[in-house]
Amino acid sequence: MPDGKPAGVRCVNLDAASMCLLWGKPDYPAVCAAFKPQRWVCGETASEAMRLIADLETRTRPDGL
Repeated sequence: MPDGKPAGVRCVNLDAASMCLLWGKPDYPAVCAAFKPQRWVCGETASEAMRLIADLETRTRPDGL
């Protein structure tokens, strides 16, 4: 996603199982490579991670979106 991923929009680089299609490839985004999983973001389960990340995106999106 050349201009970044808007809040609430699923990453176009995820497959049906939510696995990254760019993992290990030269065009793997730097922001993804730099991400260090933390319990406060990822929780204990995939469903908890989705809820926490959606909440974080909502709370941090620029005004007016």
